[in-house]
Amino acid sequence: MKFSEVFGKRLLFCDGAMGTMLQSLGLPVGKRADYWSIEQPEKVKSVHLAYLEAGCNIITANTFSAAVGGDYSTEEIAKSGVRIAKEAVAQSGKQALVAFDMTATGELLEPLGELSFEKAYEGFAKAVKAGEASGADFVLIETMTDTAEIKAAVLAVKENSSLPVVVTFTVDENGRLMTGADIVTAAALIESLGADGVGINCDFGPDKMLELAPELLEFTKLPVLINSNAGMPVVIDGVASYDVKPVSFAASAKKLVEMGCSAVGGCCGTTPDHLKAVVGLCSGMSVARPDVSGRKSFVSSRAKTVFFGDKTVLIGERINPTGKPKLKTALKENNLEYLCTEAVNQENAGADILDVNVGISEIDETSVLEAAVKKVSQVTDLPLQIDTANAAALEKALRAYVGKPLINSVNGSEASLNSVLPLVAKYGAMVVGLTLDEKGIPETAEGRIEIAKRIISRAAEYGIDKSDIIIDPLTMTISTSDVGALPTLNSLDYIKNTLGVHTVLGVSNISFGLPNREKVNSAFFTLAMQKGLSAGIVNPLNSAMMDAYYSYNALYAYDKGCLEYIANNPVNNVQSEIKPVQKATAQTADDLKTAVIKGMSEKAAEETEKLLKEKQPVEIIDGYLIPALDEVGVQFESKRLFLPQLLLAASAASAAFDVIKKQLSSQGEAQKKGRIILATVKGDIHDIGKNIVKVLLENYGYEIIDLGRDVPAEEIVKNAKESNVKLVGLSALMTTTVPNMADTIALLRKEHDCKVMVGGAVLTQEYSEQIGADLYCKDAMASVRCAEKLFEEGYLK
Repeated sequence: MKFSEVFGKRLLFCDGAMGTMLQSLGLPVGKRADYWSIEQPEKVKSVHLAYLEAGCNIITANTFSAAVGGDYSTEEIAKSGVRIAKEAVAQSGKQALVAFDMTATGELLEPLGELSFEKAYEGFAKAVKAGEASGADFVLIETMTDTAEIKAAVLAVKENSSLPVVVTFTVDENGRLMTGADIVTAAALIESLGADGVGINCDFGPDKMLELAPELLEFTKLPVLINSNAGMPVVIDGVASYDVKPVSFAASAKKLVEMGCSAVGGCCGTTPDHLKAVVGLCSGMSVARPDVSGRKSFVSSRAKTVFFGDKTVLIGERINPTGKPKLKTALKENNLEYLCTEAVNQENAGADILDVNVGISEIDETSVLEAAVKKVSQVTDLPLQIDTANAAALEKALRAYVGKPLINSVNGSEASLNSVLPLVAKYGAMVVGLTLDEKGIPETAEGRIEIAKRIISRAAEYGIDKSDIIIDPLTMTISTSDVGALPTLNSLDYIKNTLGVHTVLGVSNISFGLPNREKVNSAFFTLAMQKGLSAGIVNPLNSAMMDAYYSYNALYAYDKGCLEYIANNPVNNVQSEIKPVQKATAQTADDLKTAVIKGMSEKAAEETEKLLKEKQPVEIIDGYLIPALDEVGVQFESKRLFLPQLLLAASAASAAFDVIKKQLSSQGEAQKKGRIILATVKGDIHDIGKNIVKVLLENYGYEIIDLGRDVPAEEIVKNAKESNVKLVGLSALMTTTVPNMADTIALLRKEHDCKVMVGGAVLTQEYSEQIGADLYCKDAMASVRCAEKLFEEGYLK
């Protein structure tokens, strides 16, 4: 059986939980299942054989955490796991694919955590090489929660093996990954990187998957795999159990196939009985995928997707040093916070995408562009247009960017086509095509159209569809032209409406050399939109341009009910000009609050130093920093911002606190609100959630004793007693380690008087009550609320 001949071509059945089955065979609670590929190979093989007997034709090797190593090397785990799976398939006499299975590292990538992108990439690459050498048929990257780590893993597969790759991610009840991406944005990245399949697994039973799957199926062009849990876990006799029975599980799987899924299987709690029921009910069904041939073109960031449709997309032009002396100075001084301020201003003013160009001769463009892309991405969810003529700088920036970027640009010259198009294909980007070549810019519309056709044709040779091309027919100043803007407008009209390719223009070039330029710019912008302009590179802080934009959208019925027009045109001209964020108020305090909310650490420190000249440290903490964190917390809880913004805001607040501490040191250390122990329970190597909670609690003034991950119950109790800690926070990500959490709580109850709060992806309010916890924290901010309730309202002394 070959992957390319069956995956997406006919219905396939993936196997179910390995950990659940190995625990039933004696795997100790908390012990990594993939270690048994070395220690108990026959038991692992017996599980594979049971799934093969049930009718599964995708067998996942027992290599789940191979990329992070452990008691055994990555190579040992990978080779043993794949070998056993292949032996099982051969012994069964059945036809099945063997997937090399790997998951997340359990750490947050920079800037949210300490793990670098390249370090994560190296771990995945090492595992993939071993998996391919052992004979796996494809790579299954599963249970992913961060788009940055997804990119590292997929690139590791694509650049270090010839194996196909399928990626499945896990989401919360609102359909978002831990770091904020929605289902479409995650799929957009996975598809753009050249994966062969995409899907969702874990965290939910089949009923919830039925709610989540349509959003994925209606967007992606890739085959879809759904691996559901057998419901949500409950504790029975100290063991995690699941309540969805095989018959019910199979009925839901059938509905998923009817929706268009190409493969279905199981995750936590599923057994060969579940999969046998699925195969029995669904065998013989054909795969009828939804028609997504009319899908709009798109670009994406780490957490947001922007589509190109009838309504013109606005690309903010202000992060480009051309004609901007302040920006040039900032780049020379490596002041990237200045770029962040420009990014925030443009986002607040209505930009959809941000152009990032750092091209001045006095700097190392390769390193600065990469740093700028990373920095700007921290303060905005908007997709970026990476703007450079330097191929080396472009590749570094593309590798650093998380999402599907827009590249500006390629042109019709052979040198440009040969250097840029391979990068577009490798990183799955959308690209701006400039209608110029070795001979320059054609004066006529016909000449520019011919170059556009050449770019489209050459892109197709690299597998780049015209939906990923946006042609710029080039705006020339009318001050020195006898034909005005007609060549540009006529080119735009033909490219968009005859060739069926998206268009973009740098609008303000039209008025170069003329007085009152915004009058010409706004009129030209309106004419271009009428001709079918897909995207305009504009200054969104210019009121004339934005007035033209909102008026045009209202007139052409792109603004239903004229809501955007009204919102941007207050009654009585109360706001006649769109104001930059930093000038919205003269109060320094508001600048500090904005810096914290937007995660701008350097600016937060700078503004704190200013405030300390006129206010006491406690006034800044209680009056500005805590309210800023509270606002971020409220937005996080209401799903208006997500984990990256939460952590970066905490980091900015920490930078401000560091400045304050210098002053406090001469006055005596500020009193802590309370002392809390945090630990990830025995057997669980994932401490992302615990680390997030630590950062937030410290910013709210609590002293944290961090015991780390894989911590025995006895050690937690010992530390709680020795330090007389009255609040202990426990974390677990894996269902197989939750019983260890229950054991820890039981031991704390027996030997120490304290409250226990728990959290983790596999936990629920009901589950936390079953294991004896006092408080359930559904997310990091909930842990802060719990601590505040217990300490500040007097429950703990």
